[in-house]
Amino acid sequence: MNKKIKIALIIIVLLAVGYTVFYFTEYHHAEKIATDCLNGTENISVVKIDNGLFLDGPGNDSAVIFYPGAKNEYTSYLPMFMDLAGRGVDSYVLEMPFNFAFFAEKSADPIIDRGNHSHYYMSGHSLGGLVAASYINSTNKSDGLILIAGYPTEKISKPVLSIYGSEDGILNMKSYNESKPLMSNLTEFVIEGGNHEQFAYYGPQEGDGKATISAEDQQKQAVNEIFNFINSLQ
Repeated sequence: MNKKIKIALIIIVLLAVGYTVFYFTEYHHAEKIATDCLNGTENISVVKIDNGLFLDGPGNDSAVIFYPGAKNEYTSYLPMFMDLAGRGVDSYVLEMPFNFAFFAEKSADPIIDRGNHSHYYMSGHSLGGLVAASYINSTNKSDGLILIAGYPTEKISKPVLSIYGSEDGILNMKSYNESKPLMSNLTEFVIEGGNHEQFAYYGPQEGDGKATISAEDQQKQAVNEIFNFINSLQ
């Protein structure tokens, strides 16, 4: 191998490494409206745990364990889950390595194994939903699955709530519709006017549709559906 070929290979490797580092370290940052929730409220404590945050509200029976979407800062989802915790369903919003849930599918294990709640529900947004679905499929530790603009790739026997916005430009609807037969006990709710990114506060997402309702309205509708779904299973 001559010197020029060696130099070319080194350059290719360095470029590949550089792109990989950039891809996994570049992410959507939480906006101030979300990070302001870190202080909690009079009725909800925000507690730092090893792999994220525990939103401890007035309830003590049920809890949701949430996996964020790919490349989205986990704190951007706090407003929606603060609302849910305030209604009596405690929430764990988990921080993922490099903001990718597939690097830590088993993150729910220590929470459920050491937790004090009677019922746990797995949830995730987008890619986080796929990983949460994989977790619930490989364990028998949770009572149901809440998909937010996501879908499973394996059969799910537990009850499933699927929520997405009518203007979502990120969710692959062909793959989503093909996944429906995998969910034998499915409750589906489409938020009219909602899109992909307004389930959180991390700013516009390239390729997403334009929402015709506010993020606050979209999240409130989602929380209502999650709350009713969990109550229906108790």
